[in-house]
Amino acid sequence: MSKPQQVRVPDIGDFDAVDVIEVLVSAGDTVAAEQSLITLESDKASLEVPAPQAGKVVEVLVSVGDKVSEGTPIVTLEAAADTSEDLVSSPADPAPSAAAEERAPEPQAPARPGAAAAKDNDADITTALVVIGAGPGGYAAAFRAADLGLDVTLVERYPKLGGVCLNVGCIPSKALLHAARVIREAQDMSSHGVRFKAPEIDADALRQWKDSIVSQLNGGLAGLAKKRKVRVIQGEAEFTGSHQLAIRTVDGTLQLQFEQAIIAAGSHATVLPDAPEDLRIMDSTGALELTEIPARLLVIGGGIIGLEMATAYSALGSRVSVVEMTDTLIPGADRALIKPLHKRLEQECEAIYTGTRVSDIKATKKQIRVSLEGKDAPETAIFDRVLVAIGRRPNSRRIAAEQAGVKLDEQGFIRVDEQMRTSAPHIFAIGDIAGEPQLAHKATHEGHLAAEVAAGQRRGFDRRVIPSVAYTDPEVAWVGLTEEQARQQGLDYAVGSFPWSASGRALGQNRPEGMTRLIFERGSERIIGAGIVGPNAGELIAECAHAIEMGSEAEDIALTIHPHPTLSESVGLAAEAFTGTLTDLYLPRKRGNHKP
Repeated sequence: MSKPQQVRVPDIGDFDAVDVIEVLVSAGDTVAAEQSLITLESDKASLEVPAPQAGKVVEVLVSVGDKVSEGTPIVTLEAAADTSEDLVSSPADPAPSAAAEERAPEPQAPARPGAAAAKDNDADITTALVVIGAGPGGYAAAFRAADLGLDVTLVERYPKLGGVCLNVGCIPSKALLHAARVIREAQDMSSHGVRFKAPEIDADALRQWKDSIVSQLNGGLAGLAKKRKVRVIQGEAEFTGSHQLAIRTVDGTLQLQFEQAIIAAGSHATVLPDAPEDLRIMDSTGALELTEIPARLLVIGGGIIGLEMATAYSALGSRVSVVEMTDTLIPGADRALIKPLHKRLEQECEAIYTGTRVSDIKATKKQIRVSLEGKDAPETAIFDRVLVAIGRRPNSRRIAAEQAGVKLDEQGFIRVDEQMRTSAPHIFAIGDIAGEPQLAHKATHEGHLAAEVAAGQRRGFDRRVIPSVAYTDPEVAWVGLTEEQARQQGLDYAVGSFPWSASGRALGQNRPEGMTRLIFERGSERIIGAGIVGPNAGELIAECAHAIEMGSEAEDIALTIHPHPTLSESVGLAAEAFTGTLTDLYLPRKRGNHKP
């Protein structure tokens, strides 16, 4: 080895005081020529500074958070060959000029071995980016990163891609909910002169249809991964270091070395404390298997998942009871939206108990005995099956995230910044594991963003417009601020509301119980929230989300011509109710709700 020399920041164009976002080596490390030493981030791109030649790191002169410029010393390197001057490295990815960025707003980041990967010769696999979890967020992140030129490895514990959402969650539940809707619509028409015989439920055929939808989408994802040359590994991943994973597969354990990682490992169903282990006590995954249609079903939890399953099983023939600890169903939504759903569920279910808790569950040979505590609930009740839907918890500890230096909060969620970076800057977290709301569409957007940041782009996530949907009957959807949140924040707001009892399309569908409610900020008259209850509310809420995103005022929405007769025109009519221009109803003019 030669005399130690300083490695300095090379020419990085017009940039000055660039942030150090990652230090990839430590004193004592042996590095190869062109191995990355640190990562810098300007307002245009990220770039890595590699070692100009092989040698041993004597001292690291910078830390994460430091600001450096051309010529700043970053490490002292004892090089293999003599050098008479300080070493100035060439950046692996030079900072693009403004003109170059304008021509190519999404530069293709070259695939290259990670700095950490080069230090471990015992690794079975090295990769620039590993994505843990192939749900909607995970596969979106992997595919986006591959499109941007990164070498990507995708690890998934299920035999097929898609994660909980596709395999045992969102997609199969919507198939069952569609079947339930067809049954209910047929029943509803009986009083209007169209009568059908009682449906014959072939549970096996229904299950096969549901499973075929899942398989079709599984195959599509596998094909997309192959076309993008994403390496897919089936197994359970666990961090063993800041740049290392151990992946347990059916053939043994693989050691994987990565430069960057995106954690998309999702969540698991919360277990009811002290409940006996019995196949008749199910979580949502068990309920979707549809092994039988029980005569009597208890749903513990009146949130979105519980009520969706209550809707499906009730239509399929089960006598369903729902127990919810709080005094309202779907606590996160405004109560005005929940009233029509609650009323219909009371007609379709055997019982709805709010403000009630389950104090004990006992499994007998034939049935499940449940003890209840609540004002209107019986002390005990007997059921054939019980569905526990009381929430989901992050899988952060299952993957040993803390062994990679990733910090968790008290609930086990991974803390991230607006770029989805964790406390370890080279590791990102998205989806359920990164906090509420636990929604697939949120995870997808976070996955795209994390992949783009990993590829060197500057992005930030705006969490204010994330729609929520309960695919019950009727559907309930909301976006932006709820009325309760607006009150808590002390905002001066007003509501424009349109009841579907005045909608020709809703009446023609025999569903007049719905409503559309838009929340506007007084003064600016900008829309800050919206809620819809009724059939297809989940489809209609997208217009409201876009209006909030674009900062639309009430008149922007009211003057947008909506097709008639449709349910979507209720959005425009709700805005007219706020501006005072509505003619489909007579509403006393209220001062302060609109501009003069």
